[in-house]
Amino acid sequence: MTDSYDLVIIGGGPAGYTASLRAAQLGWRVACVEKEPKLGGTCLRVGCIPSKALLESSERFVEAGHGLAAHGIVLPVAPALDLPRMMGRKDAIVQSLASGIELMFKKRQVVRVLGHGRLDGLGRVQVDGPDGTTTLTTKHVLIATGSEPSPLPGVALDLDRIGTSTEALAYPEVPGHLVVIGAGVIGLELGSVWRRLGARVTVLEYLPRILPGIDSDVARRAEVFFKRQGLTFELGVKVTGTTRDGDGCRVTAEGREPLACDRVLLCVGRRPFTAGLGLDTVGIALDPRGRIPIGAHFETSAPGVFAVGDVVAGAMLAHKAEEEAVACVEHLVTGVGHVDYNLIPNVVYTSPEIASVGKTEDELKDAGVPYRKGSSPFAANGRAKAFGHTDGFVKVLAHQETDRLLGVHVIGPWASELIAEAATAMAFGASSEDLARTCHAHPTLAEVLKDAALAVDGRPLSQA
Repeated sequence: MTDSYDLVIIGGGPAGYTASLRAAQLGWRVACVEKEPKLGGTCLRVGCIPSKALLESSERFVEAGHGLAAHGIVLPVAPALDLPRMMGRKDAIVQSLASGIELMFKKRQVVRVLGHGRLDGLGRVQVDGPDGTTTLTTKHVLIATGSEPSPLPGVALDLDRIGTSTEALAYPEVPGHLVVIGAGVIGLELGSVWRRLGARVTVLEYLPRILPGIDSDVARRAEVFFKRQGLTFELGVKVTGTTRDGDGCRVTAEGREPLACDRVLLCVGRRPFTAGLGLDTVGIALDPRGRIPIGAHFETSAPGVFAVGDVVAGAMLAHKAEEEAVACVEHLVTGVGHVDYNLIPNVVYTSPEIASVGKTEDELKDAGVPYRKGSSPFAANGRAKAFGHTDGFVKVLAHQETDRLLGVHVIGPWASELIAEAATAMAFGASSEDLARTCHAHPTLAEVLKDAALAVDGRPLSQA
């Protein structure tokens, strides 16, 4: 079987399905190749969406057990955990969203091809599917195959007791003791889920700090909050191996006794998924970090072959991949497409949430950029007090000479939503004064952002 398209996309994750829908919207004949039965990629199936569902459920479990009495709500008995039902809710959300993408494909007439896609020379994609091999001919190919968990030497995964985030999203019971290797976003989010549900959680991190890449002031404050919640951190630890020990595990590290636990979660980052894509058939060579090199408009070294998302350089974030996908397709069809990589927000969905956009203070210092900063705590905010969630602060960084916003960092309630205002302001080249003089509704959490902008000029209104 042979069929011809304007664009064939390999990968049905955030980049792949977004590119498919935008290209079809612009009038192109599009096919999207995805090997998994569900569209949505890692993000939807075993990443962003299921983890956020469990974070929400686990936070409500904690609130029911410990946070309602202050509101005058007294439960007659302590809340009980129904883990299968919690997991069922998560799975239903995933299924609903995946079905929604399928429906949008049908409405936009995107052809969905089930199977493993690989390049077979220029203009050809072979798909090994359940019914055999299909060859698609196309004017353009977009590689959007995403990423997979990075391995760690000495850590042998059995995908049961010793596993990755995929397994940690579906544990059949709450571990007695969970060891998390890696204090990055994924480790802290999933570690928080299982700590809230009753597990003892120990986080081992090779670096001397948690959350590498996050503004250091924010990361230090976050560590205090997470410790208060019961997470144990051991920093500067080089893990050398893991082994099964009956129904449990043992984790070995340099200079310390082996650590016994019930389960191990390995999350030391992700790497591009490029295996079996037939890149050699079109002369594409990977860079030293296993990524596909691209030009200014996402073009590879092979004519008509493009790449976006986790398989190329940059942050491995679903929204970054989506922006690249739209920019790539729009440039192909209209000649115009752009992504501002200085304005890609980053979010950690712990409690409190952490969100940022732009430069960190550490980066500005290293680059020698002159700046001023202002901060404001949620503890002084009326809406935060009404919520009962007052931990954290907003930090605004502005250029010392022009006052243009350089970075905004939030740790506190609904940081994931508040950061959108900062990103929008920065997209329009706003100054801290612009943000400070914008009227914000009262009482809202966003007033903390306004007050932090006022603090850049030394005139915060909510602080003594």
